[in-house]
Amino acid sequence: MSKNPVKIMETVLRDGHQSLAATRMRITDMVPQLQALDDVGYWALEAWGGATFDSCLRFLNEDPWERLKFLKKTLKTPISMLLRGQNILGYNHYADDVVEMFVKKMVEHGIGVIRVFDALNDVRNLEVAIKAGLAAGAHVQGVCVYTISPFHTKESYLKLAHDLVDRGVHSICIKDMSGLLAPYVAYDLVKAMKAEIKVPIQLHTHYTSGFGSMTYLKAIEAGVDVIDCALSPFALGTSQPCTETMIAALEGTERDTGLDRKKLKPIALHFGEVKKSLANDFKLKTYFDVDTNVLDFQIPGGMLSNLYNQLKEQGMEDKYQELLEEMPRVRADLGYPPLVTPTSQIVGSMATFNVMLGERYKMVPREVKDLARGKYGRTPQPVAAEVREKIIGSDPIIEYRPADDIPPQLETLKAQLAEKGYPNASVEDVLSYAVFPDVALEFFKNNR
Repeated sequence: MSKNPVKIMETVLRDGHQSLAATRMRITDMVPQLQALDDVGYWALEAWGGATFDSCLRFLNEDPWERLKFLKKTLKTPISMLLRGQNILGYNHYADDVVEMFVKKMVEHGIGVIRVFDALNDVRNLEVAIKAGLAAGAHVQGVCVYTISPFHTKESYLKLAHDLVDRGVHSICIKDMSGLLAPYVAYDLVKAMKAEIKVPIQLHTHYTSGFGSMTYLKAIEAGVDVIDCALSPFALGTSQPCTETMIAALEGTERDTGLDRKKLKPIALHFGEVKKSLANDFKLKTYFDVDTNVLDFQIPGGMLSNLYNQLKEQGMEDKYQELLEEMPRVRADLGYPPLVTPTSQIVGSMATFNVMLGERYKMVPREVKDLARGKYGRTPQPVAAEVREKIIGSDPIIEYRPADDIPPQLETLKAQLAEKGYPNASVEDVLSYAVFPDVALEFFKNNR
C-alpha cells in the first residue's frame, strides 16, 4: 500500500446513472451489490441528491427518504450526496427554515458527506446549508463550480476555496460538470490549491470532452486527494472516468489506490445487466459519444440532446448549429454564469427562444429576468447593460442574499398539505412537497 493513496468516490449509484440513464436506477437494481460495494474500500459512495430525489418521486414511485434510510442500514461506507445550496434539490431558492430542516433530516437518515454547490459560485447562497450540515455532524464539502470565461481564473477559484474554508467546510471539490477542465490546467489549479488550501481537495469531472482520465492523472500528479469515478458500465460518455481503469493506471505507483480491481468485476457485470434493463424498461439511450463541441459551447452533455429535441418538436432542427453558437453569446450577455442546474436550463431556454423567433430577447422567460435581477445571486460579471435594459428595464438589482426575501415556509407548507388532505404529514413528506409540490402530491395520492 502506498503512503499517499488516491481515494475514490464511486458514483454508480448517483451521477453514473444520472448521466447515462436519465437517473432511472431503482433501489431494487442496487440491492444485490450493496454489500459488495461496501467491501471495496471507497472513500464514499455517492448515492443521493442531484436529480435522484425528483426521479424517485416522479418516475420510480419510490420515497427518496426511505431509499436513503435503506441504504444507510446496508452500508458502512459514507453515503455522499449533491446539494444545490439554497435551491436544495429543486430549481428555486427556498426559505432558510426549509434548507435547515432538509439538511438535518437527510443527515439523520444517513447522509455522511454533503457536497454543496451554487450555480453562480455565490457563497452567500451556501452559508445556511453549510452551517446546517456542520451542525448535523456531516462532512461538508464546499464546491468550486468549474467553468471557462475571461473572468474565471485560477485566482478566482483560489479565492472561492478560501471563502468556503473560512465558512468551515471540511474539504473542497472542483466540480467540472461539462468536462471542460484540461489536463495541464487541472495540474496548475490543484497544485495551487494544495499549496494554499489546508483541507483535502477532491476532483469531479465528466468524460464529455474526452479529457477525463488525462485530467485525473495530471491532478493526481499535482496531489489531488480524492477523485470521482464510475464503474465501467456507467462510466465515460457524459459520465465520470472509469473506476477500474483509474485503479489499474495507479497500480504500483506512489499514489496506488490500494483497492482490489478483481473485487469490482462481479459488481460491474451486475450493473452491465442493470444498464440493459433500464434501456429497455424506460426506452432510454444509454450510450453517448465524446463530444468535443462542449469545449467551444460549454453545454453539459445531457443538455445537448434536450435542446436538439426541443428544436425538432418545432420542426426547426436545421437551426441546431445556430443554437449552439447562440448559447455562449447569451451566457456572455447574462454575466458568464457557469452552466449547471439551474443556470444551464435558463441560458438554454433563452438561446432557444432567440433562435426560434429570429430576434434576440423578443420573448424572455421569467427565470431569465430573475437571473438578470439578481434573484439567483451574483453573476460572475454584471449582465450586459443593453440586454438588462431590454429585459428588465430599470428594475432594481438585488444586491443582498436573495433568500433574505423569503419568509419562513415550513408552517405554511404543513398547513397547505393539511388542506390537501394530509393533516398528519411527516416532516419528510412536508420537505418533499416543499421542493416538488405537484410531483409529491401525485406520489402521496398513490402511496399515502
